[in-house]
Amino acid sequence: MDLENDGAKRSDGAEEAEEPAREPVFNITGITVAIIGLNVGIHLVRTYLLTREQDIEVLVRFAFIPARYGGGDLGGLYGLVSAFTYSLLHGDFAHLGVNMIWLAAFGSPLAARIGAVRFVLFWIVTAMAAAALHYALYADDLAPLVGASGAVSGMMGAAARFGFRTGRARGARAFDGPVLPLRAVVASRLTVSFLAIWFVANLIVGLGVLSSPGDAPIAWQAHIGGFIAGFVLIRFLDPPRRSVRGHAGS
Repeated sequence: MDLENDGAKRSDGAEEAEEPAREPVFNITGITVAIIGLNVGIHLVRTYLLTREQDIEVLVRFAFIPARYGGGDLGGLYGLVSAFTYSLLHGDFAHLGVNMIWLAAFGSPLAARIGAVRFVLFWIVTAMAAAALHYALYADDLAPLVGASGAVSGMMGAAARFGFRTGRARGARAFDGPVLPLRAVVASRLTVSFLAIWFVANLIVGLGVLSSPGDAPIAWQAHIGGFIAGFVLIRFLDPPRRSVRGHAGS
């Protein structure tokens, strides 16, 4: 028996065991993949399988149309449903692609932090908050509101409550540590800079500075509604964190 070689093998094995596992570059949670797949699937069906008349019927029923709620009426069944389902519809592939990229970036770490069920609830509430602010400003508008950007903006608002701290927890880099109180958010230069840039960018987009003639208007006010909702809501949907204490001799 070659004890020297055997010892070397054990030594190498120990070094390999101590080497930390590398995390994948893209770590997308299952619920995020499912929601992206649902959005993409719906858009593909609307684009390639439905006629123009059928697609208009889909928009009438499932897009958020503020004028539907006039006179204090909730707009019937579709009025209730469309306050959320509009977030699963998109204007074109560019609109869809941008929203899905941001969803993957902010949705995956958020879902990893709060879990799939809370994440779906977060999506629904922030989407409805975005629609509510849009309605408050355009109550008589007949133009349909579509797109996931209100809910995605809510995820960005939630990220601001963590101060963009990084951690080693898998899938929780943008949402690491406890939810920061408002005074800590205001005291963070990084977070305040992000908030300022985000709101200015939305204002620029809303004023049409970067758009071309004929482009559909961007519902930037809905983005703000979703952002504020996510900023506040994460405080209530964030699950309790367990404190881990070490034991002597362990």
